[in-house]
Amino acid sequence: MTSETILASKQSCLDDALLRSGRVLVAYSGGVDSAYLAWTARRVLGADMLAVIADSPSLARTQLSDAIAFASEQGIPIEVVATSELERPEYARNDGQRCFQCKDELFAVMEKLRVARGFDAIAYGVNLDDQGDFRPGQQAARQHHVAAPLLQAGLTKQEIRELARHAGLRIWDKPASACLSSRIEYGRPVTREALDVVERGEDAIRALGFRQFRVRHHGDIVRIEIAREELDRALNPAMAAQFTAIFKALGFKFVTLDLEGFRSGSMNALLPLEQLGRAG
Repeated sequence: MTSETILASKQSCLDDALLRSGRVLVAYSGGVDSAYLAWTARRVLGADMLAVIADSPSLARTQLSDAIAFASEQGIPIEVVATSELERPEYARNDGQRCFQCKDELFAVMEKLRVARGFDAIAYGVNLDDQGDFRPGQQAARQHHVAAPLLQAGLTKQEIRELARHAGLRIWDKPASACLSSRIEYGRPVTREALDVVERGEDAIRALGFRQFRVRHHGDIVRIEIAREELDRALNPAMAAQFTAIFKALGFKFVTLDLEGFRSGSMNALLPLEQLGRAG
């Protein structure tokens, strides 16, 4: 089978999984996976779907506004709901199960909405590649019986990007962007103030023209990760001086640039192996 045939077969499996689900709420963040799932659900189910995005302190305002804009562009019905994970002590203490607490809160809110609006199922955008990472949120999804159509279809992240590109969706090459809380080192409490500092720092780096990066909060130290293809520009002394000015103004005492570059989930290296073994 050619790669095109395999991709078409997986797309058909995705369509079938959604059709069998009845009326569906899609957990939507604006990232490529959930955006493609929402777009496909709209195409397959029409009015029998609703994208639901959580307006949370850990979601950057730029991400929220772009997610809403994409839904509007594609005619995807969307509802913004408030979640209160930051009020959970188990979330705010920021241990290895923080992501479980976040998804547990989201899916609890969505379940109430599902019942109130007469929907049959909740779906989210986990994919095949996510199975090889530490993702406690998947445990919460299983406990809430949330469907995973992209995973059911055997789609990888790259295949989802390819399908989105074929569909002409502008989000096909959108950089991955986990929640702001993932930027704060484990064990350091998640607070609105810390989230605000991270968001302002990332907005400033974006304004400098960088595309793929993370601001990692280690107390007095900020660790900036820049994608390897952009790292040469970041290592320029003049750019380093700009980073220093930006982050010292945000209250950090030491400003560092990670020489390994951007890598998703780098904070997980700080977790004990027994916690990593409990991946959801």
